[in-house]
Amino acid sequence: MEYAHSLDVLAFSPHPDDAELYCAGTLLLLAREGKRVGIVDLTRGELSTRGTLESRAAETAEATRILGLDLRENLELPDGGIASTPEQRERVITALRQWRPRTVLLPYFKDRHPDHERASALVRDALFASGLTKVKSTDAGGRPQLPWRPARAFYYMLSEDFSPAFIVDVSAVQEIKMQAIRAYATQFHSETESGEPQTYISTPEFLQSLIGRAQRLGFHVGGQYGEGFLPLQPQRFEAAWLLS
Repeated sequence: MEYAHSLDVLAFSPHPDDAELYCAGTLLLLAREGKRVGIVDLTRGELSTRGTLESRAAETAEATRILGLDLRENLELPDGGIASTPEQRERVITALRQWRPRTVLLPYFKDRHPDHERASALVRDALFASGLTKVKSTDAGGRPQLPWRPARAFYYMLSEDFSPAFIVDVSAVQEIKMQAIRAYATQFHSETESGEPQTYISTPEFLQSLIGRAQRLGFHVGGQYGEGFLPLQPQRFEAAWLLS
């Protein structure tokens, strides 16, 4: 059954800007092909050293505009307190059952940031529970939701590298992706620094390393820039795909 509000691809982002950093190129390409694409931010990033909740929200809105998303919502889980608890799983399950994505992108399970690792576990657990008939959930209008489990789910690469199962050539949209990243002016290095404390991601080296990795991944598939992914489960392909 196809729902009017269903999405083709939904990316879960631990904080506003994580999806922009690590899988926005793929989202941009899918949007260009007419697919319905969205991002669900788990937290508002309220513990961020730089910026305010107001500035982060404004930056997220600008990045969303640049990416041309069909959906952007925030589950308002506690920054620094993401965990696969019944309450937090219910919020993720509610989003999954409301938007019914065909494919989900979620953070890789190994990362320097504890919230990123816990977000990965939370979304993974919710993906399974969302398909169970006896797991109850309601949408914002109080109506019972039908079970939903996306056909495919893939980990995207954060600060920790992994050996990707496949690489998406994002060369055609790399510059737009960087525009969306730079929309978070309080978080990343810019020519006009705010005077706020430096962080791991606010140094110029951080964005340089991000671009360098994208170049390395792109080189492996004959492009300029790439993004790497891992499936949660083995994927089924027809034999003819080998010749496509």
